Amino acid sequence: MKLNSLVDPFLDAAWSERGLAAQTLEAYRQDLDHFCTYLQSIQCPPERAVLMDYLSQRLRDGMAVSSVTRQVSCLRQFFAWAQRQGHLRANPTTDLLPPARVRRLPHLLSESEVRELLVRPDPASVLGLRDRAILEALYATGMRVSELVELTLSRLNLTRGLVRIIGKGGRERLVPLGDPAREAIERWLHQGRPSLQPGNDRVFVSRRGLPLSRQAVWQRIRLHARACGIVGNIHPHRLRHSFATHLLDHGADLRAVQMLLGHADLATTQIYTHVSRARLKSLYAAHHPRG
Repeated sequence: MKLNSLVDPFLDAAWSERGLAAQTLEAYRQDLDHFCTYLQSIQCPPERAVLMDYLSQRLRDGMAVSSVTRQVSCLRQFFAWAQRQGHLRANPTTDLLPPARVRRLPHLLSESEVRELLVRPDPASVLGLRDRAILEALYATGMRVSELVELTLSRLNLTRGLVRIIGKGGRERLVPLGDPAREAIERWLHQGRPSLQPGNDRVFVSRRGLPLSRQAVWQRIRLHARACGIVGNIHPHRLRHSFATHLLDHGADLRAVQMLLGHADLATTQIYTHVSRARLKSLYAAHHPRG
């Protein structure tokens, strides 16, 4: 059986069994289609040596290490599934490891930059009310921009100051909002959102009352960041990074931060401990007389 005939059944199984997001499934499809095309061009079976040559060529062609790592994960899942289904007798990816990756510390905003950014939107306008609520919600909860734009009214409990977030893989988490975020969202819902007459239950909508896109949130955050004089590539995830790091700076427990971020693995959250250490060293060097 040709491998390319197994791609669709594998993706269907990945969606139904693991609840993978549409973007992940599309990335897996592209990875598998490219690999199958490569196998056809060299007329070789999918043996381990062939896989190693293929991945090495991808790196030489300039593919990012993170993308090759994702492709290794995709291939391992694909061949393991094919073996379980009886399509293959042996799995050539059993001991296949991803390339070593240099761990980069996430960029974040200082607490003073966050404070300035949060008050930048003009509360006298409808969009200002919305943008203030968006910024407060992102920083108060650490939610991803994809989680923010999918947020519905039924997942808000403003009386208790809680929000139920649906994260990756359909995993749910309950996160507190804090008074500033809760108040900003209440003002938006009572004074701004009704005037746009939305025909949907999304918390945040466009000026035409339609569900807000991730791209629109990026653009608005960049607009307000530039108005504050904040330099660099500003995007919603920097508020998520800042949320996690500032919590740890003020003594939060790593496990608690993991739960708030919705990380399945504690190792993913531990990157923020490195950021906190790096910031402490920088502050020491800048302010200690003998630093």
